[in-house]
Amino acid sequence: MNRLGAYVAEAFAAIWRNRTRSILTMLGMIIGTSSIIAVLGLSHAASGGIANTIGSLGIAGIFVSPDPNQDQPTRAQIQFRDLSRLRELTAGTIDHITPFLNATYKLHTNGVSYNTTVSSQTDVDTGYLVMREGRRISHDDVVSAAHVAILTRPLAQRFFGDTPAVGRTLRIGGSRFAVIGVYADAQSSLAANLNGSDYADIPFTAFHQIKPGPMDFLLAYPRPDVPFDDARDKLVEALHRINGERTQYVVQDTSAQFAAFNGVLSQVATGLTAIGAVSLLVAGIGIMNIMLVSVAERTREIGLRKSIGASRGDILTQFLFESILLSLFGGGIGSVLGLLTVLAAYGPIASYVGRAPIPYLLILSLAVGFSAFVGCVFGSYPAWRAARLDPVVALRS
Repeated sequence: MNRLGAYVAEAFAAIWRNRTRSILTMLGMIIGTSSIIAVLGLSHAASGGIANTIGSLGIAGIFVSPDPNQDQPTRAQIQFRDLSRLRELTAGTIDHITPFLNATYKLHTNGVSYNTTVSSQTDVDTGYLVMREGRRISHDDVVSAAHVAILTRPLAQRFFGDTPAVGRTLRIGGSRFAVIGVYADAQSSLAANLNGSDYADIPFTAFHQIKPGPMDFLLAYPRPDVPFDDARDKLVEALHRINGERTQYVVQDTSAQFAAFNGVLSQVATGLTAIGAVSLLVAGIGIMNIMLVSVAERTREIGLRKSIGASRGDILTQFLFESILLSLFGGGIGSVLGLLTVLAAYGPIASYVGRAPIPYLLILSLAVGFSAFVGCVFGSYPAWRAARLDPVVALRS
């Protein structure tokens, strides 16, 4: 340990003697490391926030809708009466099937009228929306086709102001509905844009009463142990038995789509990080260049050290430690600047895409690892040249 400390002290002294040159050499490492940490940290936070937001929407199932490009698309429409038969035919494969209907209606109450989106809802809680007040739609609401509604907070405020909305009534498409709950605000601007801010949810059975007709689409949730291909085949087989073999359907695995989307985000983050790593390569070349200059300037010193007993390993280790310290100092300053950039930019990003943890341990370990790696790789050749110098020739120079 004493010997190791001596190497570090000598390397630090050599750097300090030429501190202006050393600082200019470290600039490349500072810029490279800070850019990598900023890009890596912010890209991971953004991709994580987007993935969490999309996953929290509660639509990670199998999307099923009639293929609009078939010869007779009306024959493939999924009717309300088909739901019980479809659930019966897919029992054992599909956990539950959620029908979706969506339309624009005029909502009226308290002398206020407003055209907005009304969507169907079931008693299956996917956990993607938090209640601000009241309750969710229950199984009894669905079975009895109860005229109950859940509003978003902006819509509730539009109709009822700051007073409680639960227990109040409004008219949807001419039918009277009781407000049983209000959703809390979306946690990010992206979630609000994807999910909407002014809409009402009602039981799909009640929706069918005010708008008879086919379902817009279905979301089917397979059992955990059932592969997607088996669930898809079972769904299509059941729909063919109900509507005929010639009917065609669009079946999409939304979970796989989200996974592919996350993969694209990860690749983008990796690509941006690789671009930042180019500056580390340039910084490494700068370190190699300055270390070669240092070897040339200290040739006589190397000869003196060898003449009094220093081995090739001692000379190599000394110069290698010097290049590693240069790289680590630059990497450390760059890490601090990169983290400050991440902390400064995280707030606006999180407010838009949603909050996600920043992998501080990962990015700091990568920064330290890359810095040491650059110092070792690009300092090896100058250190090897210094170690290979002939002491007699070195003393004569």
